[in-house]
Amino acid sequence: MVKKVTDTDKSTENKEKQYIYIVQASLEPSSCKIGKTNDLERRLKEYNNMTGKSKSNIYTYLFTCEVKDMAQVENAIKDKFSILREETNKEIYFYNKALFAGYVKFIKSHELFIKELFVKEPDVKQVVKIVKKTTPSLKERGLTRYDIMQKAQNVDNDEFYTRYEDIEKELSMYDKRIWKNKVVFCNCDDAVDDDERRTSAFALYFLQHFEEFELKKLICTHYSGPVDLFNQGARGYIFTKTGFKELKTYPKGYTGSFDDPISLKILNEETDIVCTNPPFSRAIDYWKILIDSGKKFIIISNESNAVTTAFIPYFKNNKVWTGYNSVYSYLNPKKELVRAAGRWYTNIKIKNRETYKRLKIMPLREIPDKYKKYDDSKILLVDGGYIPSDYNKIFAVSSNPILNGLLEKGYKIVQDKKYNPHINGKEKFARVLVQKA
Repeated sequence: MVKKVTDTDKSTENKEKQYIYIVQASLEPSSCKIGKTNDLERRLKEYNNMTGKSKSNIYTYLFTCEVKDMAQVENAIKDKFSILREETNKEIYFYNKALFAGYVKFIKSHELFIKELFVKEPDVKQVVKIVKKTTPSLKERGLTRYDIMQKAQNVDNDEFYTRYEDIEKELSMYDKRIWKNKVVFCNCDDAVDDDERRTSAFALYFLQHFEEFELKKLICTHYSGPVDLFNQGARGYIFTKTGFKELKTYPKGYTGSFDDPISLKILNEETDIVCTNPPFSRAIDYWKILIDSGKKFIIISNESNAVTTAFIPYFKNNKVWTGYNSVYSYLNPKKELVRAAGRWYTNIKIKNRETYKRLKIMPLREIPDKYKKYDDSKILLVDGGYIPSDYNKIFAVSSNPILNGLLEKGYKIVQDKKYNPHINGKEKFARVLVQKA
């Protein structure tokens, strides 16, 4: 005899199903939500119907699975990833690809995991709203891109969060072996706390990869300056991780600044590699201290440094070169997205630099006329990534060719300061003088 399945039976059967999910909003790429439900379809609708949410901020599942006891699994996730969970909203977790893989791996390895599910994303019609332009262009405002880049260097209060994904994108390009048995120093307000919101992304990255990189020690400092970026209070401190031992100390009178005597002692006596984002407004001081120390480093600084007199000698003397990526987006203390033209710089060997492709090295006669001209001093100016391969005299380039690896392609900087060309008596933007080696 076949039992007839009633609607009541179906409802009971559905209630017996228990699910764990990871969901993300399209406009919130740095976070995700992890939770439990008896009805995946209903739960997703609830997210997308939340009061006050933009219709363009669509939630979709990144991962769903069936479990035997969703409450127990959810509690295990909370315990395992407590440092990555928002304090006020327990459902929100810090997100990037590596962390997401860690969440999924943990859930799937749990003894109460049954099976992964694949949920079809709802068809969403994208509504494009046409808004009349109200913001003037750079040209209309009488500015150039270079003016915008310089703003970050001239702002005193320029403490911004570096995003985890930008750190991960850059550091993943280097051979893991550079970290083995090394002491890493993050010395520019790289706070560490149980709460992810009060932890620097640099510190978080190295804490997450400490064992994988086989680090000897991680040292991070918190700066007691006028802007309490990580809500850690006004006392400077030093966080140290050695193996499984973690220690936070508060030396008397310690400011946490990179030029504090204690910070300098750590840099010169303990450190192997420095990795951080120093304030752009103090880059001149920071670069001198760092490069004079002779330590290896991977840092973020202003994109215009390659054509700034204070920094040109470092490039000229092969003390520094660009890393793999630019960094244009940061977060301010309110976690709002802000823009600044940053670039990774290092003195660690770069392999397979992708930006070489942007250099168009060819005979001078083949360079289009609009990309080559002579200034009032008869110095050749080239633009558009073009580089004359058969020109033995000195010529001038913008920062881009230097950032893209020109000095690794048989060319050298010939002057310790920036060059300001004039055409018909009118000054043009700053360049650097180079010559075929």
